[in-house]
Amino acid sequence: MQAQSSFGLADQGIKTSAEVKWNLLTAPLVEEAVRNGEGSLAKDGPLVVATGKHTGRSAKDKYIVRDATTEDTIDWGDVNVAMTPEHFAALKADFFAALGEKSKLYVADLYGGSQAEHRVQVRVINELAWHNLFIRTLLVRPEGAALADFVPEYTIIDLPSFRADPAKYGCRSETIIAVNFTEKLILIGGTAYAGEMKKSVFGILNYLLPVKGIMPMHCSANIGPNGDTAVFFGLSGTGKTTLSADASRTLIGDDEHGWSDTAVFNFEGGCYAKMINLSAEAEPEIFATSKRFGTVLENVVMDPGTRELDFNDSSLAENSRGSYPIDFIPNASKDNLGPVPQNVIFLTADAYGVLPPISRLSPDQAMYLPLRLYRARRGHGDRRDRADGDLLDLLRRAVHAAPAQRLRQSAQGADRQGRREMLAGQHRLDRRQGERSGHQAHAHQDHARVAQRRAGRQPQQCRVPHRSLFRLRSAGRGGRYRSQHPRSARGMVGQGGL
Repeated sequence: MQAQSSFGLADQGIKTSAEVKWNLLTAPLVEEAVRNGEGSLAKDGPLVVATGKHTGRSAKDKYIVRDATTEDTIDWGDVNVAMTPEHFAALKADFFAALGEKSKLYVADLYGGSQAEHRVQVRVINELAWHNLFIRTLLVRPEGAALADFVPEYTIIDLPSFRADPAKYGCRSETIIAVNFTEKLILIGGTAYAGEMKKSVFGILNYLLPVKGIMPMHCSANIGPNGDTAVFFGLSGTGKTTLSADASRTLIGDDEHGWSDTAVFNFEGGCYAKMINLSAEAEPEIFATSKRFGTVLENVVMDPGTRELDFNDSSLAENSRGSYPIDFIPNASKDNLGPVPQNVIFLTADAYGVLPPISRLSPDQAMYLPLRLYRARRGHGDRRDRADGDLLDLLRRAVHAAPAQRLRQSAQGADRQGRREMLAGQHRLDRRQGERSGHQAHAHQDHARVAQRRAGRQPQQCRVPHRSLFRLRSAGRGGRYRSQHPRSARGMVGQGGL
């Protein structure tokens, strides 16, 4: 056990008779999880767990308290759904009562953000040991000496056993994720999907950083041999993790970053990779993490006798996941940050062939694309209720103007360095040959006919920019886009990449 903070749960108004285990390291948390019956060890050492009916995020069950703090700082509507302070007060009271009834709790004090001046201190309280291991792996871990005086700025309480009462709390189901920016408290109940915690920290930073002139990004990032940083924007399942783990480049992070005036910095201290159809041939660096003690594998099928893993079996979930410390990737950055980007790549995974396979964008186009881009891929996303055709959620509407301007400024800076245009890429990270064949057929359809066919069911704000905005430029020999393997980072980027 590491140091326990002098600022305890009682100082936060939480009264419990539970045995509270503070800041446990990996080995004792794994032992706790196995002892509690939360998971099992696979043949080569990773902890294998199942999340039950929730195998992805429940975005429609997420609420933000609408009060004086958030009234004018949140764009209320379908994406950001309001909860009244009264409903949250009732929910909080019942959450605290539930904590008081637990026999054991796990607490981790962590950072969200690797750049010290821009990070946020987060305390996470869990009833499951593997959840505590997950969030300790995914966030940035303070040095032991910093834990004794750790005072959280935000607190997350995650109780999968809690069942929300829609009539009492004004929610729609027994699952709930409630965010209160005034009280700096996030309550998660009714779901065992661990990704809710990491996305909650991303939401905090999404809210706090833009007003400081920092762009929060749903992207991966890495650094080339010459110190050139690239960021890869895209929804879950579009290839961010795969591309960022390229062995020829230095990994900054695979999912969530901030873009400050001086750096691109990882919000996290770990990676959260998709495991479905994972292979040593296509993704050797990520595959190697699945054979290490300290990795947590969610909804990966394991033979109960041999403890062998079957990454091709999707019977538990298409969205099977592996979480592991970022230093499990051999070429990871020790500081979790790098220089400001010289290349910005948009991974659209366009299943309809509206956009060319690879397009280079001007500064104006680079600013325009994330504001208008639609999601076209029917893939293995991390949201249970994502509809095909949703707007790309890498930029939330509440903060989209500042990030877009940041992209424009970067593009103009790249022009000054002699780069004529920003690079935007698109690839098809498809797991099955049948899907690949169908997508290739779509790619040759006329844009006008595709747009006309979809116009009747695609909302106006999701309609695709005119094809002339994204003229295909040469991407290697013969101007052809080459893909050696559907999950190969080097193959997908090809000669027209970085």
